[in-house]
Amino acid sequence: MSEEGVEEVFLKPGQKFATPSPGNGDRVFYETLLQQRPDSEMAQEWCLFYGILDEQDAHKLYLKYCKRKNIAPKVAASPVKAPARASAAATAAANKRRKTATRGGEDDDMAVDDTGIAESKVWESASVPI
Repeated sequence: MSEEGVEEVFLKPGQKFATPSPGNGDRVFYETLLQQRPDSEMAQEWCLFYGILDEQDAHKLYLKYCKRKNIAPKVAASPVKAPARASAAATAAANKRRKTATRGGEDDDMAVDDTGIAESKVWESASVPI
């Protein structure tokens, strides 16, 4: 799978998912189905989405798929760049806000010492008769 923030780029028209290995059961089933029944929409779509077909067949099938679904075919573009990351200052400010929100303000009933262990202020201030 892809890591967070990294967008996968598929080079074949209509491909949406990574191509499975040749021994994958789904791949064997749909490739065989497409060979036996080339008009099978189910097999066409699966092979198109997983990048099983060669470039020319995929392009022809993608145009046919778009016509069948009444959608405009997407034009092949240059590889997709990863989304821009936030600046270091913005990230630091967000982290500071997040820490403040989770630790609470001065009037909170919990105190966090230098080791990061939370201790209750309520028990320290409560007087318990013996």
